[in-house]
Parts: sequence; C-alpha cells; structure tokens
Amino acid sequence: MAGDIGSGAHVIAGGFPPGSAAGHDHDYARLRLLTLLAEAGISASVANDFADVGKWLPSSRLLITYVAGPYPDATQCQAMRTWLETGGHWLALHGTSGGRAERVEGMRQRRTVKMEHHALLGSYFLTHPPICRFRVDVRDPDDPLTRGVGTSFEVEDEPYFIELQDPEAARILLTAEYGPGAISPSIGTLYPSDTSLLPDGKTRVLGYTKKAGNGDVTYVALGHCHNPAIRAGRPADPADRTPPVFHGAWESGRFVALLRNAIQSANARG
Repeated sequence: MAGDIGSGAHVIAGGFPPGSAAGHDHDYARLRLLTLLAEAGISASVANDFADVGKWLPSSRLLITYVAGPYPDATQCQAMRTWLETGGHWLALHGTSGGRAERVEGMRQRRTVKMEHHALLGSYFLTHPPICRFRVDVRDPDDPLTRGVGTSFEVEDEPYFIELQDPEAARILLTAEYGPGAISPSIGTLYPSDTSLLPDGKTRVLGYTKKAGNGDVTYVALGHCHNPAIRAGRPADPADRTPPVFHGAWESGRFVALLRNAIQSANARG
C-alpha cells in the first residue's frame, strides 16, 4: 500500500567511473537538490550511484537521480520497481536516461546501450548536439507538475534527444523544437534513425511523467552543469563558446519551479 513507504528522500548524484565527474558538476547539482528538499522540510540521504539503493528506498518517499554514467543493475531495478509500485516517486533528471555506452568501430563517440533501467524510467538517451539556447514548451500549464511555469520558457542547455520507451503510458509535460541547427552526427551512424522525434517530425519530448503501480516516475532532460576543473581534461574545441562555469537551466526560475513542484507533489501524495 502507498502508506507503507518512508517520508524522506534519497538523492543519487555522481558520474562513472566512481569518483569521476563524467563532464558534470555533480556537487553543484547535489547541493541545489538538497537545498530544495530542505526548503520543503524533507530529510535526505545521499549516494553517488545505485549500489545501495535498496538500503535507502524503504525510508524514502522520493528518489531523485542526477547521474552521468551510473545506472541500476537488474537487482537494483527490481528493488526500485517494487518500491515504485508500493507508492514511491522517482524524479529523474538529465543523464539518468543514459547509462552504459559501448564503443563502435571507427567512431569516436559511444552508443548508449538500451537496458532494463530504460524500460523502468520510460526513456532512452540517444545523443545531444552542442549546448544552445532553445524554447521549452509546456503541454499543460495547469498540471500540478508544471504549475507556475507558464506555457513556455527559454533555457540554455544540452538539447537532448531521448526515445520514449512506452509513449502510450507517458503523460508528456515538456517538449521542444530545436530547429534545423540542432544536428548530431550520431544520427545515421551510431543510431540508424532519429527515434527521439515525435510523429510530427520536429518535436522532441524533454519531460514526462508515468504511473508505476501506486507510484510514478517523472523525467526532465534539462539540467546540464559543469565547471572549469571538469572541462580541463577535454581537448580544446575552437567552436565551443560555452562558458567555463555553466549552470544553464539551474539559473532558470522555471526549471527550479519544476523541481519544487515535483518535490511538493511527491510529498503531498505520500
């Protein structure tokens, strides 16, 4: 029953390999998330990956993940599925739709391997073009998860291409049309086609929610952030004009409102 879950939150924020930033400022994201939970009066436990997720879920009402590489294995997925069906709420952000990536002969980039956690989450990361500014459209501004966000807002972020795993089960919250400039060489090479496109051939999903028994999963693709230390090891790219300290959507009141709504909604529903 839904009343059998805990009252706290468990936050997973980290990269892979263990201890690696994997291109993201997890400390910044973790601090922002913990601050929002503290504002809501919700106690939190923290981790860098899913290794002990089964230990913390029984005391948690809400699971928040901001990861770049870590993903739950089959046993951890089953623990999460059981917890969700009992009434847990999973708020998954940004790189959570990624996971294990495999090398492809003759290609510098890696291809995301579709695994069990993608079915549980409801989406699968393909790729993203370089950081740019784009408009996010809100499907239903009166939904509890999008209340106060308006009908659209602009952010600077990584324009994610994600493939919905069960479109019929997903209630779409956020979409975007990146336009002809958002091109990825991964489409047609690493991936045969762009399966992130909706039937209109131009719109992509950036946020959705779906039921899971008595619980639910909410995913928002926004939220890239990095700092100079994280980018120091990367080869110089003359075309990259992204600032060395980048907080992108985290500096948008609309994105923060989405996070607050998700936290408050989970807390209210129990």
